[in-house]
Amino acid sequence: MTDLSAQEQIDELDDILEQEREALVLGHLTKLEALLERKGVLIEGLNALNELEREALESVHNKVSRNQALLDSAMQGIRAVAARMQELRRVRSGLDVYDQAGRKNSFSTASSMKLEKRA
Repeated sequence: MTDLSAQEQIDELDDILEQEREALVLGHLTKLEALLERKGVLIEGLNALNELEREALESVHNKVSRNQALLDSAMQGIRAVAARMQELRRVRSGLDVYDQAGRKNSFSTASSMKLEKRA
């Protein structure tokens, strides 16, 4: 990346951030890994430069902040799905209920339960 000017690096980073946003919005999380590598190399290159105008980086900074918020939301969604799947696995293995006296009763479900379709 050393052969690119500072502005070319900023422009390329800007393009990567747009691609990252699109991947996050569309849920194409597998594309993020390759973009992250390229983004890291560009950021390292920009950090190595001595003179950068703050105004030139402001747009990029705003996009980084926006993408971070999108990434945080995606992670919350993934955690919610994982929690829901864990709860469904727990329910499939059995059901715990309490009687009127507050005693816990456990009912295990048959492991060979099948869904029956009826017309």
